[in-house]
Amino acid sequence: MKRLLAATMLLGAVAGCSPPPALSDADGRVQVVTTTGILADLVRNVGGERVLVDSIVPDSADAHAYEPTLRDVRNIVYADLAFSNYLLLEAQNVIKALDANLPDGVEQISLAEGATKYAAEIIPLVEDVSLDTVWLGLRVHGDGAHLGADRTSDVRLTATAADGPGRLTAYLTESFGNPDVFVDSGDGFDPANGYRDDTAVLPPEAHTHMSWAFSEAGAYRLTLRAQLAVSADSRPVPMGERTLTFAVGVDPHTVPGMAGATVLRGGHTDITADLDSGDIHLLADDKRLDPARTVIEVPAKALREVPAGPGLRFLGRPGTRVYQLPQAVLGRHVHGEIDPHLWQDVRNAQAYAELIRDSLIAADPAGTATYRANTDRYLRELTALDDYVRERITAIPAPSRYLVTTHDAFAYLAKAYGMVIAGFVTPNPAVEPSLADRRRLTETLRNLRVRAVFLEPNLRARSSTLVEVARQEGVRVCDIYGDAFDDRVTDYVAMMRFNADSLARCLT
Repeated sequence: MKRLLAATMLLGAVAGCSPPPALSDADGRVQVVTTTGILADLVRNVGGERVLVDSIVPDSADAHAYEPTLRDVRNIVYADLAFSNYLLLEAQNVIKALDANLPDGVEQISLAEGATKYAAEIIPLVEDVSLDTVWLGLRVHGDGAHLGADRTSDVRLTATAADGPGRLTAYLTESFGNPDVFVDSGDGFDPANGYRDDTAVLPPEAHTHMSWAFSEAGAYRLTLRAQLAVSADSRPVPMGERTLTFAVGVDPHTVPGMAGATVLRGGHTDITADLDSGDIHLLADDKRLDPARTVIEVPAKALREVPAGPGLRFLGRPGTRVYQLPQAVLGRHVHGEIDPHLWQDVRNAQAYAELIRDSLIAADPAGTATYRANTDRYLRELTALDDYVRERITAIPAPSRYLVTTHDAFAYLAKAYGMVIAGFVTPNPAVEPSLADRRRLTETLRNLRVRAVFLEPNLRARSSTLVEVARQEGVRVCDIYGDAFDDRVTDYVAMMRFNADSLARCLT
């Protein structure tokens, strides 16, 4: 399989279902569909008995990777109102299924974006840039609205040619180690099929990490073409073609034709298709670079052995040595520029509730008094919750308020309640962590005297390295909830109270 993030839409999945008029539940309740269980819980608290709520992503599932089912589509078709978080929290197929199947005239509310009008605070998504080599990902800049694009549109980044002394491979490793290859120069490039086998697909304003592997040392060049598909049946809009240069295991200053070029050695760099300017450039830690005047260094220290197992055989036999720029974060980690996990600050959840209230009133004016009363009650409950979380975390000694987790979902909690994000780990089960990776984590735990690390229960399978190092250092391993409920924690208030108690108990 060589398609990255290719969306399979569930259009027309419910044969013969014609959406009924508003307030379509048999007893007159407003039928609401949300993307996640957390949003569903907020809607139930505001809507009370006047609403019937279904969540697309079930409890314990990962909203970043969930694939909608036919049952989900049926719930969408019959909805009177829909709520998503967005800011690219949900998998793109969830958003496409929602937007494509809502009845005409039914409103879809993006809570994370709309809540800013209700005093919600947003913060940039900041990622750790401490790897020893470049993090080289793919990005789409701009929303393409001036071209008619919306959040269901696709930008296609296509590799059309490559040259170098060996094989160049770019791929994404999914959450459980399954590779999804974007480009493989070893099997050529086929213009007859539109280079479909070497095309990555991303929505507007999105970003994803990648792994890059090279079989031999030397200079490589890769030509990429970008196109915007406004809709599934529209003719793609061309956005230019550029060539990238890599210096693999050799002095980057000696690459022919690149004298005086900028050399990228570290940090976070994205190959960026820019919908605003209509071209391709490199975005290196917010600095825009011209690919024609830039060399991406893949140093000799990037040499790795292909691990055993069939998953990475496309790189070579186990034990074969390849130069690798590793994927920064495991899995289909597509995101935007703003951290989407706003609800980890209870005051942001209050803004969500107010937006939900006003949206329900617009859809069901007869329920205005009920929605206002329910919201007032819930806001008082959330104010008490905010005080509780603050009190519990404030009781933790300041030198112990370091948070090390499996997933970058807690920046809002840290900012609102005085924690410090010391690190997050998303290990790649297909590749053994390097000694440098383990040493860095070990030094973080030792130098900061971290008392505990925190795992999200639904991501426990991805956390073996963190658990091993924590146990080696005598550090506790505790639970924390990010964006999914389970049988133990079934609502938002319980989730935030659990997190506050877990932090206080394990870090004090």
